[in-house]
Amino acid sequence: MKLSTSYRWIAPLYDAVVAAPLAAARRASLAQIPASGRLQILLSGAGTGLDLLHVPSCHRYVATDLVEAMLARARARARSLDCTLVRADSACLPFAHERFDIVILHLIVAVVGQPAAVLAEAARVTRCGGTLLVLDKFLSRSQPAPLRRLLSPLVGQLATRLDVVFEDVLACVPQLGVTSDQPALAGGWFRRIALRKTA
Repeated sequence: MKLSTSYRWIAPLYDAVVAAPLAAARRASLAQIPASGRLQILLSGAGTGLDLLHVPSCHRYVATDLVEAMLARARARARSLDCTLVRADSACLPFAHERFDIVILHLIVAVVGQPAAVLAEAARVTRCGGTLLVLDKFLSRSQPAPLRRLLSPLVGQLATRLDVVFEDVLACVPQLGVTSDQPALAGGWFRRIALRKTA
């Protein structure tokens, strides 16, 4: 089953499952967005728009998702912001190079089949010196996690991968450097990572 198909069915249940457990981590990640100014900010793989509840209202936002059922739920959350919703694949964004000051990648890098492609595409549309904010679940290189690795092929077809090593993904996008990396949830399985585009 394609992820776009499964998330069409997941959409009505998504907030009930994801919103509360990740609310604090989401707020902490988004607190890195300046509270003033007028920045161009992309939410890539925005899902039902839960991030839109916690962002400063002064900026200009574009929120994308591949699944229309997810975007339909994001529309109400976008109304109080200067925010455009766009149906788009996070691995093939319809935006010019270096368009955005900040790109938010919450619960998308470890969800997709090609996480390096999503991170590379986010880097492409981020201006030099810009910031990328990542919140997701990642294994460390030395972490055995046999059950997660065993279940990942099946669960990855339905909802999310469980075996993504962020350092391996980042190695494919050399123009990005880590500025902070904090444990967020589940004993550090979920991490809040801030990246800077250096070239």
